[in-house]
Amino acid sequence: MQTDFDIGVVGGGLAGLSFAILCADEGYSVALFEKEEYPFHKVCGEYISLESYGFLQRIGLPLNDWNLPVIKKLVVSDQNGKAYNFKLDLGGFGITRYKIDDELYHLAAEKRVLVYTNTKVNDVLFEDDTHIIQTNKGEAAVKTAVCACGKRSNLDVRWQRNFVQQKPGKLNNYIGVKYHVLCDQPADEIALHNFNDGYCGISAVEENKYCLCYLTTANNLSMSNNSIREMQEQVLFRNPVLKKIFNTAEFVNSLPYTISQISFEKKTLVEKHMLMLGDAAGMITPLCGNGMSMAMHSAALAFDQMRLFFQKKISRNEMEKNYLKRWNKNFSSRLATGRFVQRFMGNNSTSLFLKLMHAVPLLSERVIRSTHGNAF
Repeated sequence: MQTDFDIGVVGGGLAGLSFAILCADEGYSVALFEKEEYPFHKVCGEYISLESYGFLQRIGLPLNDWNLPVIKKLVVSDQNGKAYNFKLDLGGFGITRYKIDDELYHLAAEKRVLVYTNTKVNDVLFEDDTHIIQTNKGEAAVKTAVCACGKRSNLDVRWQRNFVQQKPGKLNNYIGVKYHVLCDQPADEIALHNFNDGYCGISAVEENKYCLCYLTTANNLSMSNNSIREMQEQVLFRNPVLKKIFNTAEFVNSLPYTISQISFEKKTLVEKHMLMLGDAAGMITPLCGNGMSMAMHSAALAFDQMRLFFQKKISRNEMEKNYLKRWNKNFSSRLATGRFVQRFMGNNSTSLFLKLMHAVPLLSERVIRSTHGNAF
């Protein structure tokens, strides 16, 4: 392992890879550490707001060549299957994490980012104005580092980050389950179907497949003998729309991809003088559908500040403060809206909330707009 770099990136998802590419394009030496081997699947709704389309093209992804589905409609059903239709003025497009992460990985490698796969970061130290990244394959010293380690990692636990220490509650005890399916849903539509203490999204991705991904409480799984299949039949199927989808769709993967201990609690934006990117900085609820866009936008915000730091125009302390200020300006209200809307999903308030949203178009447009950002 090479031991000296300008920049180190912990985590090779959308935020980490985008940030590494931006830095490499500027001429910095970059090392990225990813515990998995590309390509691999991640639990994710796989809907990206169109605010990110131009950014991805600028850093080198030929999105126009991939014939990706463009999504302009939203359908939401309550727990009884009553559906309500809404417009997505900005809209988005669908692509699997399996494809986009792998494409970004190859693009980063082409731009001479040294990507260390199958490499677990055990800790990051800050000594003498330098970050020391300790991995299972050795150490690397970098002038500065960012952390894009995802929703929850071993580093979060090791550093005792605030959200890890919270007792199980309404914002921090969720599980996510994802399948890829073939089904009959319109490709320009994303649907969200509510059930008791959860909701399930379905939308088109590449190759005529659909992402079927749901979020629910760990308690729902526990009450179903820790069986995902039993939970789906006993809980999700109470919504007749979900029962029909699960019984008629062709499942590309028979076993789901899963993740546990998902938290929507507020997170710190700087740890050990590392800027936190993507889900490591804060998660928007999946029903708002913009975690992927926010991850890439956070990478762009961090890069802007880090470039000024390397140009000696700002100090490390100023870099951290500026990033925190710009991150909050762009995302804090979106996260707050997501947490607000989530209160009305998957419970007795869902039907009334959806009726109100549908009856007052200006309200629904404002809520949807507040969960989408501007092009960056």
